[in-house]
Amino acid sequence: MNGHQQPARCPRCGNGFECGASAGHCACFGLQLTPALRAELATRYAGHCLCLRCLHELGARPARPPVADADKA
Repeated sequence: MNGHQQPARCPRCGNGFECGASAGHCACFGLQLTPALRAELATRYAGHCLCLRCLHELGARPARPPVADADKA
């Protein structure tokens, strides 16, 4: 770890931001995201960080209920 924040580009909105994850103290560490949202983001944006604005927007949206198999028929 070099202790510096790394410049990044958000894959959701395209804006640049400073990611401090590699330095061990990124502002996103304090965000409260549901386990389901964390899993969705890990799948959709695998290996990439999102900017705080996008994380706040996604964290504020209402949770989508899971689709039951019976509802698909």
